Amino acid sequence: STGGLIATWKKESNDPIYSDQRDYTRDMYRPTSLYQEADLRSGLLSMHQSLGDSVEMHLDALRTERNMQMEYGYSAVHYRYPTETVTFLVSPSVVFSLPHDWVIDVSAAAGRDKTEFHAVGVTNATGEISLNRSFSYANKSRTYEAEAEGPLFALPGGDARLAVGTGYRHNDFLYLYVGSPTADGHEGSRFAYAELNLPLVGPDQSVAGIHRLELTGAVRTESHDSYGQVTTPKIGLLYSPSTDWTLKASWGKSFKAPTLYQGYIGQFGYLYPVTSLGGSGYAPNATALYLNGGNRALTPERAKTWSTSIAFHPEALPGMETELTGFFIDYTDRIIQPITSTSDVLTNPIYGEFVTRDPTAEKQAGVIAGLDQFLNYTSTPYAPADMAAIIDNRFVNAARQRIKGIDLSGSYRFDLATSRLTIRGSASWLDSERTLASTSRFFDSAGILFYPAKLNSRVGAVWSRDRFTASLFGNYKSGVTNMATGTKGASFTTFDTTLRYDSGPRDDAWSNLALELSAQNLFIREPPLYVTTAPSDAPSDSTNYSAIGRFLSFSISKRW
Repeated sequence: STGGLIATWKKESNDPIYSDQRDYTRDMYRPTSLYQEADLRSGLLSMHQSLGDSVEMHLDALRTERNMQMEYGYSAVHYRYPTETVTFLVSPSVVFSLPHDWVIDVSAAAGRDKTEFHAVGVTNATGEISLNRSFSYANKSRTYEAEAEGPLFALPGGDARLAVGTGYRHNDFLYLYVGSPTADGHEGSRFAYAELNLPLVGPDQSVAGIHRLELTGAVRTESHDSYGQVTTPKIGLLYSPSTDWTLKASWGKSFKAPTLYQGYIGQFGYLYPVTSLGGSGYAPNATALYLNGGNRALTPERAKTWSTSIAFHPEALPGMETELTGFFIDYTDRIIQPITSTSDVLTNPIYGEFVTRDPTAEKQAGVIAGLDQFLNYTSTPYAPADMAAIIDNRFVNAARQRIKGIDLSGSYRFDLATSRLTIRGSASWLDSERTLASTSRFFDSAGILFYPAKLNSRVGAVWSRDRFTASLFGNYKSGVTNMATGTKGASFTTFDTTLRYDSGPRDDAWSNLALELSAQNLFIREPPLYVTTAPSDAPSDSTNYSAIGRFLSFSISKRW
């Protein structure tokens, strides 16, 4: 009566799907995986135990092992990428219940994960292994946090409540390539936050035109070892003019820290003939230095977010619920490697701020001295007088992205004579644009190939009678445009259905037994295709469309 636990263990595996198993990919090189082979073993333990009336202890722990393999075929060789990931986390905490409904929670967490993978090249004609390289990524983290929450004072709509907290987090990262350390970094941060909820008007006050009015505010500050302090606020408003309507609005700032990979991966310099990077009109021996790798001077990505929504849930129609939400997110200082095409980097104006032309010998020496590796891919020795440009494709805070969208959802429940029918639907419209640098123009990053579709929707019905339930839903995804050809692909519509029977409580072995049969993509709709430039590429958009096809599942569960 004073404690309990949850323990789970799961084993899950799936076969791969290869290109020769789908009609629309039979012209691809073989073997090529459209869907990876995977095997998962995972365990979770969550425990809690009260010690008297005012102290409760918690412990959460999990461990997961996952093996995966992808294969990519080419004309003379094919490549296998076997991967193994092991993740572990343990988190103890103690909760203290104080007078006046205050609670203090003191917690800690320690976790680690390691991913090891190989790149194995196999010659198609002989079956000999022509390449075998090993890589690994490893992360460690530990977090300590204390938080308190409780009421401050009474307001007309209820108690004003405050939550405050502080803590410390440390992360370690190690990337190994063929046994050599190519990224080894760590980051520590201290953080504190406060959240305030003010229920100004409550439903019991009978204020004309104000059924409910609530304000919320929050602020969080973090101090990082590498780039200093970042503070982000958020405010929100909830207003109901009557029981039928609810309006919500929020504004806030947020940030995303640079990953340790982006900051600590090695820096490399490659010396090329200037012609191989799009240069023309230079001296015959002209060269260009191409830089790649990490950047210890990165700062956080930033964002401002606005959102507003209106919900309609009329008392006169208790089975009806609808909500319309609009949002806008303005990202700045997004971290990218800005050069997406090396063939025109010296002639395309969008790369202008990442190219230093006619660098001095001192400039060259300073850049080369900071590199972990310098490779000469020209036919002549490096000469400072021959260098025409330095091209910087290291990680940098440069991109900006603006995202706006509308989400609409609703449901209506019909209570029939001996059954119930519920109609449900949702639709989302997304518009996104992005620029690689402060001087370049914005371009679409939604509704184009390998980016999210602009319109998604799901509409269907659930019918239930006694212990039997049946559902049918249709899913729609709008077509995406291939920017290389300017052609827009077809939309994608699929149907899912589920039949479920629950025996309920009985006096025999069939008590509380549930049987469920489901089908996704019931009519085996193939994804829309586009024209590829090589048989090594799949002719469909794997970001938006699945290669699985129809997926049938049958499950049995029993409760005691």
